[in-house]
Amino acid sequence: MSARRVLITGGAGFIGTHLTRALLAQGSEVTVLDNLLPQVHGADRSDEDVVAALGGAAFVRGDVRDAEAWTRAYDGHDVIVHLAAETGTGQSMYEAARYTDVNVVGTARLLDLLTNTSHQVSRLVVASSRSIYGEGRYLDADGGVHYPGARRVEDLNAGRFEPLAADGTPLQATATDEDSRIHPSSVYGITKSTQEQLVLSIGEALGIPAVGLRYQNVFGPGQSLSNPYTGILSIFTTLLRSGAAINVFEDGRESRDFVFVSDVVEATRLAIGSDLPGSRVYNVGTGRAVDVLEVVRTLAATWGVEADYRVTGEYRLGDIRHNWADLTRIRADLGFTPQVDFAAGVAAFAEWARAEEAGTVGDYERSLGEMRSRGLMPGGGA
Repeated sequence: MSARRVLITGGAGFIGTHLTRALLAQGSEVTVLDNLLPQVHGADRSDEDVVAALGGAAFVRGDVRDAEAWTRAYDGHDVIVHLAAETGTGQSMYEAARYTDVNVVGTARLLDLLTNTSHQVSRLVVASSRSIYGEGRYLDADGGVHYPGARRVEDLNAGRFEPLAADGTPLQATATDEDSRIHPSSVYGITKSTQEQLVLSIGEALGIPAVGLRYQNVFGPGQSLSNPYTGILSIFTTLLRSGAAINVFEDGRESRDFVFVSDVVEATRLAIGSDLPGSRVYNVGTGRAVDVLEVVRTLAATWGVEADYRVTGEYRLGDIRHNWADLTRIRADLGFTPQVDFAAGVAAFAEWARAEEAGTVGDYERSLGEMRSRGLMPGGGA
């Protein structure tokens, strides 16, 4: 990919920092716009800390909801990578206004600039999410395709966690492709779907090629160890390091596609450098399902500890059962193939985390209490 002038919103965050360094290394000029949200960055992170961590990018401290911040950041760039968003399925269910404001209004501010000012932007990339699918793609015994809706509370309370067909017959989860039904089951998923649609629609209208990257569950060095609202590898690492018990929701067989941050950066870099026209969407993952019990056991083995975990039957309203990526399209169009398998990624994450200050168990317990107090995390199964 040739050098570009790239603006990355949320570029001081986990994915953004890795992407910024990769783009700088290939000779691109990078500007980062980030508000340094304390929930993600901690209360004491300074602009100087960010500039040092980014290794040469220009930094603008500002909120994507603030038109003036956009104006300060956005001149002179030919690529905009929009990563900035509130993240966290559970928290989104009781902070709907904040999630909608940041994710939707913040994106609309960018699009207002693109449609109402002169600029040289020639490519847009927006971080979408696997959460926009809700439940993934399922097959019945005859090979028929199903996209189950929200699971029934009475089934969840009885410990029946697997989605069923409308007629009550069993289904088998399979990889989710980009043509699968979009039916998010959380406020977070709804806002990410809206972000994607806004960027692709305005890009199409203005003739700016736009790419939506539907990231699966991203993990790796640099992930926040103190934010209890997102990232089970960080949360479980904090609990393992402290010797606290891990609360495994449902029966522990719920699965996700855990993709290492370097692979996400490579997919994003390929999207920036692509010369394919029009609006496009791609899954970014590994194509492999990993269940929560495998996460616990892999982390424990990597840390060399005996995991104290309890399969509690609790569940969070808004969570889904299974979702992992079909990578056929991104392989064909962008030549993307993930390079880091789950075990190797966990080992690299743990090696980094050993030198970092651990998060606190109290923060995690408080986050669960917030959901329970609002009736969003019913207790116990069969």
